[in-house]
Amino acid sequence: MVSETDSFHSFKDFYRFYLTQHSHPYCRALHYLGSSCVITTIIAFLLTQSVWYLLLAPLFGYGLAWLGHFVFEHNRPATFKYPIYSFMADWLMYFRWLARQKP
Repeated sequence: MVSETDSFHSFKDFYRFYLTQHSHPYCRALHYLGSSCVITTIIAFLLTQSVWYLLLAPLFGYGLAWLGHFVFEHNRPATFKYPIYSFMADWLMYFRWLARQKP
């Protein structure tokens, strides 16, 4: 098992750790909802050119995801320590969910 103190030599190594931090189904559901809201707000921005939608995107994306960590996982979001890999892993998990594949 990969622990939070391990260093990651590849994104594949990190993703295994990332999934251990997202084991609760409600936490994952909040991540999926947040990612869907981000896509929706970006589309709304493109259609309206209102910058307010761009400001909402990170609030929805991070806010819902962090809520899942604090309420259901009871852990610290990996994005605080590994922001780039966490961003990549969140979208990979999301698109795998959309494709009905295992995370």
